[in-house]
Amino acid sequence: MDRYKKQRTRMVETQIRARSISDAHVLKVMETIPRHLFVDEGLIDQAYSDNPLPIGEKQTISQPYIVALMTQALELKGGERILEIGTGSGYQTAILAKLADRVFSIERVATLATRARKILDRLNCYNVAIRVGDGSYGWKEEAPFDAIITTAAAPRIPQYLVEQLAPGGRLVVPVGSREVQTLYKLARSVENPAEIKKEDLGGCRFVSLIGESGWKE
Repeated sequence: MDRYKKQRTRMVETQIRARSISDAHVLKVMETIPRHLFVDEGLIDQAYSDNPLPIGEKQTISQPYIVALMTQALELKGGERILEIGTGSGYQTAILAKLADRVFSIERVATLATRARKILDRLNCYNVAIRVGDGSYGWKEEAPFDAIITTAAAPRIPQYLVEQLAPGGRLVVPVGSREVQTLYKLARSVENPAEIKKEDLGGCRFVSLIGESGWKE
């Protein structure tokens, strides 16, 4: 475990902090969460490398920097209810679980959801609820959410997710073609909930969001 601790520290310092990620809570959690638990055994030696990795079912675990960038953009303070679209490996989910009060995560692929649940339980992330289904609909009965994060790319901003964002809430979502996207942050005004501010966080590349408000399989 000491070997992994050193690798995590190096990952945070060289890949994340060095690229202007400054949220102390995000940095601390990413230095703590064992990313190697979320990758296949044959890829453990690459667990803390500066790139995404395949996790099966044509899905990936995101590059550490992108995970940090998206998490920081949510501006978490510790008491939030978060909706995550795309549980995947569960790595991003675990980070959110350590930073917020409750996490509601939706995964389309049942085998990935089951595997992520086991790892999250192992890490005592019992404040996470996972549902198998079409994440582009969101989780209406648990709305509104203080923060929503989408770890798969949509052709346009999913309106269902915008509608489930609480006043003052933030939505981070990659939008674009299947090949290349732009990462956007949307923030709903507290004073005027009908007003939503949109910010460009830069280019990115994610797997496709499959569903009603995403791409067709």
